[in-house]
Amino acid sequence: MIPEPIELVDNYDRAFPYLRLSITDICNFRCEYCLPDGYQCSSKPKFLTLAEIQRLVTAFTELGVWKIRLTGGEPSVRKDFSEIIDLVSQTPGVETMAFTTNGYRLKENAQSWHDAGMKSLNVSIDSLDRTMFNKITGHDRLDDVLAGVEKSLAVGYDSVKVNVVLLKGINDFAIGDYLDYVKERPVTVRFIELMQTGDNLNYFKKRHLSAEVVRTQLLEQGWIENIRVNGAGPAVNFSHPDYKGAIGLIAPYSKDFCLGCNRLRITATGDLRLCLFGDVGIPLRDLLQSDDQKQALQARVMKQLDYKKSSHFLAQGETGLIPNLSSTGG
Repeated sequence: MIPEPIELVDNYDRAFPYLRLSITDICNFRCEYCLPDGYQCSSKPKFLTLAEIQRLVTAFTELGVWKIRLTGGEPSVRKDFSEIIDLVSQTPGVETMAFTTNGYRLKENAQSWHDAGMKSLNVSIDSLDRTMFNKITGHDRLDDVLAGVEKSLAVGYDSVKVNVVLLKGINDFAIGDYLDYVKERPVTVRFIELMQTGDNLNYFKKRHLSAEVVRTQLLEQGWIENIRVNGAGPAVNFSHPDYKGAIGLIAPYSKDFCLGCNRLRITATGDLRLCLFGDVGIPLRDLLQSDDQKQALQARVMKQLDYKKSSHFLAQGETGLIPNLSSTGG
């Protein structure tokens, strides 16, 4: 099927075929770079309902969006997660259906989620050492998460990726372990630079490491940088003839990182975020209450693209509205 023409284009001629849809900001892990004290909420949150999600996805796909990624928090904490997968995957125009997870439910559910329509997944594994994984996440679940990855490979997902947040002094010395991991597995390991958020400044200063450190190691060991494919995320990908898997680098502090921006974000309560680190959230939920609001919803979204900036301003320490990565889906 040929994707619909992209109508979502900003003033810098960037098209947006990719929507990251957060369905909850709740996460059951306590990753020290994101939610070291665990999920905190003063009142019961009211996340988007199935009907609201359906209207939202339909409106965006009619504007040319063909890639949808479900994010959290941890998206699988929602009891209706399988239902959400099913309705999104069945929406006309959705060509790629993916989600990002901490993997705690993956081993038991990889098959049923695949059957519901999920075809691609990213699993966060910030260490392949059980003790260090426990220290970073607050959970001794590395074996279960790794088993979930193996299950996903066996089930036949189109794409299985492992996300690793680079943490100086914690996992930077273990890059070789990840290279060994992809030697015989068709998995892409993506090293992601730690990003400053509203509440992690001290941690960021202590643990941030440039992705250039990894790039240098890869090139020295014969890895080759690949051409970026249409609809891909921000990762620069590398391959090696002796490895079944691949390596990706996500370096938000690198020059021109935002030139290839191709995604928009929706928070779990229905706000449009033009940038992960934007300083404005545009409410959409009031236009998700009935099917006859679709044109007004699409008009509001398209109008907001006039205000999308050329770049984030992370290098200047501007983190926008994001207090932590869980709050906007990372």
